[in-house]
Amino acid sequence: MLRRRIAQARQTTTGAPQSLAEIATLDTAGAALLAELTGAQRLADIDDWAPQLPAERRALLRSVGEALLRCESPAPATPHPLRGPLADIGRRMESVGRQQKHLLGFIGRVLAALATSIAHPRRWRLTPVIAQIHQTGLDALPIVALLTFLVGAVVAFLGATVLSDFGATLYTVHLVAYAFLREFGVILAAILLAGRTASAFTAQLGAMKANEELDALRTLGLDPVELLVLPRVLALMVSLPILTFAGMLSGILGGAMVSLIALDISATQFLAILERDIAIQHFLVGLGKAPIFAFVVAVIGCLEGFKVSGSAQSVGEHTTSSVVQSIFMVILLDALAALFCMEMGW
Repeated sequence: MLRRRIAQARQTTTGAPQSLAEIATLDTAGAALLAELTGAQRLADIDDWAPQLPAERRALLRSVGEALLRCESPAPATPHPLRGPLADIGRRMESVGRQQKHLLGFIGRVLAALATSIAHPRRWRLTPVIAQIHQTGLDALPIVALLTFLVGAVVAFLGATVLSDFGATLYTVHLVAYAFLREFGVILAAILLAGRTASAFTAQLGAMKANEELDALRTLGLDPVELLVLPRVLALMVSLPILTFAGMLSGILGGAMVSLIALDISATQFLAILERDIAIQHFLVGLGKAPIFAFVVAVIGCLEGFKVSGSAQSVGEHTTSSVVQSIFMVILLDALAALFCMEMGW
């Protein structure tokens, strides 16, 4: 009966029933149908336009109308143009915070495993360490030497171009020496290892996790951190100082070649200036940063390998993430070390 009344009302010119007195029975389903026809607000105002209805029926219609009004979603507000970019920045900062928290926790695990291994010499794994030194150090030596040689030549060219305006081209020797002993030698080697070695660590450990080899090691009662991470970390901490030393020599050699060809500074004069004006502390500052950079790069590469979920896409994503994080952390730590050394007067 109610459905027929509503259908008839929809065919009228007004589109809404003017009287509900002919409705014999009514429940919440019928009240919902009336709300579709008249609107929830009109049902909520039932006392104003249908006072002749019984009180219980008006109370039912009024309750249904008010409930539907509360459920109606408000009109979407116009978003602020800065809301989206700020929310994206917030999500990225939250992700960076989680990454740093996981990194600190993993560093703690590595240090705990290292302390345990030092206390038990029988558990030292020298063969994997030497193998990793060969892969991460000796194999990377040619590319590090070539890159630093070319950068040394470029730095010498730039120094000669700028200093020639002041008649101080002789100080190109000081520029090249300071740059490579303190900064370029270690940072270029660390960035190369971040792209070459950290990505390899991530891919190797990620493939092992995808093949459930890490779970098999845990089942056998072996610690993957002690078995797989420590040899890689120790090998990189040995390799990077060696590569840094080679990078310093190659960079200075590149600057010496440019000085000889373009500035008429002989090799004897170049070496005499190095011996007279360049203090040994600059070499020690640059070499002292190498183990710290190596530790951070190796830990990040291994951590991202442990985060791999099992798919090929996950391996690629975490390999990219390890390279980006390693380079970022190397540059950040180098900047902090530069500020520290400046304050200490080193």
